[in-house]
Amino acid sequence: MGDILGNRRLIEQARARAAEARADLVIYPELAIVGYPPEDLVLRPSVQEACEAAIRELAAQTADSGPAMLVGTPWRENGKLYNSVVLLDGGQVVGVRHKHELPNYGVFDEKRVFTPGPLPGPLPFRGVRLGVMICEDMWQPDVAECLAETGAEILLVTNGSPFEVNKWDQRLPLGVARVVETGLPLLYVNRIGGQDELVFDGGGFAINADHSLAARQPDFIEDIAFTEWYRGNDGWICEKGKIAEPLDRLASIYQAMVVGLRDYVNRNKFPGVVLGLSGGIDSALSAAVAVDALGPQRVRCVMLPSKYTSQRSLDDAAACANALGVPYETIPIEPAYQAFDGMLSEAFKGTKPDITEENLQSRIRGVILMALSNKFGHMVLTTGNKSEMSVGYATLYGDMCGGYSVLKDVYKMTVYELSHWRNVNRPLESLGPAGIVIPPSIIERAPSAELRENQTDQDSLPPYEQLDAILEMLVEKEMPVREIVAAGQPEDVVRRVQHLLYIAEYKRRQAPPGVKITPRGFGRDRRYPITNAFRDLPK
Repeated sequence: MGDILGNRRLIEQARARAAEARADLVIYPELAIVGYPPEDLVLRPSVQEACEAAIRELAAQTADSGPAMLVGTPWRENGKLYNSVVLLDGGQVVGVRHKHELPNYGVFDEKRVFTPGPLPGPLPFRGVRLGVMICEDMWQPDVAECLAETGAEILLVTNGSPFEVNKWDQRLPLGVARVVETGLPLLYVNRIGGQDELVFDGGGFAINADHSLAARQPDFIEDIAFTEWYRGNDGWICEKGKIAEPLDRLASIYQAMVVGLRDYVNRNKFPGVVLGLSGGIDSALSAAVAVDALGPQRVRCVMLPSKYTSQRSLDDAAACANALGVPYETIPIEPAYQAFDGMLSEAFKGTKPDITEENLQSRIRGVILMALSNKFGHMVLTTGNKSEMSVGYATLYGDMCGGYSVLKDVYKMTVYELSHWRNVNRPLESLGPAGIVIPPSIIERAPSAELRENQTDQDSLPPYEQLDAILEMLVEKEMPVREIVAAGQPEDVVRRVQHLLYIAEYKRRQAPPGVKITPRGFGRDRRYPITNAFRDLPK
């Protein structure tokens, strides 16, 4: 994001490869020159000027009679700013098309910064009329229909379409729908990589007019795909090329977490990450993702035991660190806790120990991890999951402190599924070891924060199977309480979970960013007021 010079170099490198293959045209993703989504950064005049200067430099390079380029860029025209693509050929900008459908839902807020373009006509290119669409333009029928009616011969879609679970099952049918409606073949190109909480998973594809899939790029791997086209009796046809299989649900979630963390750490220039390895499943899975993303030497794991930490937790944490091959150390928190206990004894006189003392332990751990971060530069990786964050089962300035969270949008039951998956699979481009990296004893034990004697999560929360099912309906589907009860959940439990969900909003506002996985991630997707008295009425 914002690395206009670096992005221009990547664009040039791709064109050089295309030239070696004697390609006619190179198609790049949405806003390739600046990054996506640029948010208010793109409103800076200096950013707009830098993007335009880079485009002019790229255009000049096409004077060599090599491949033309279709590049996504912000574009100023008549005092307005557009999300656009420019066609560069023969040393010039020979065509510009603006995005017509500006998404303004979920993670998207494009109407804030861009002006919608008019319904476009085709771009003439070396004897072919190209129907260019930009991401959301494909999700609605109007742009494709207009292009077909005005003489387009091939539909080209440049995209910044972020990952969420089962997104391929949405994209392919939409592409087919546009093909069916227009009778034209379609080629779809998507971004790759992480940008803050979003991950772009690639997976570009080509569909012929007969609805057949002619090519598909792999998920989560940077790729340059070459497609060959010929004009048949009924229009243009894409020769069948390589068709990469889409990743399954668990593989795609895990890969998204790896790519999101890798790019967040590397692009913000952290030397690595540090995290508390408690012997629990959340920190173990977070550590595994970090090692796969960054390599074991860039992941520092610290056990921070209290008097309530069991020997099993100590053993499990050490076994996990050993399996991952990470630097590992133990820093007991009891001396700090005793110091705080003494400092507060007068203020707390006459009261009984409660959640205050539990949270104090968590906050001491946060202080230690932040101290290590400040001293050595490693970013603190938080380890809380979506189930806990939904109901506020997390401590502000304690286990919530840190720079990034890979489990922020992952429900607890999915944490278990992913842990099993990782023990029998090694992710794409992984820098971590193969084999079992999360000891089975961690997966099998009952989850506990170990902040008091014999504590388990289920002391204060419904069983995670039930909690996740209710949260899925409350958060992802926005279902009323009465419908959730009708689906078989106890009304008192549903109302309690909804109440916890609403009153924890202030905590989530202070949580670090994390990888978007579900359709309704907290933050960019789901924006609720902190002060909120609404509760569903009794039926």
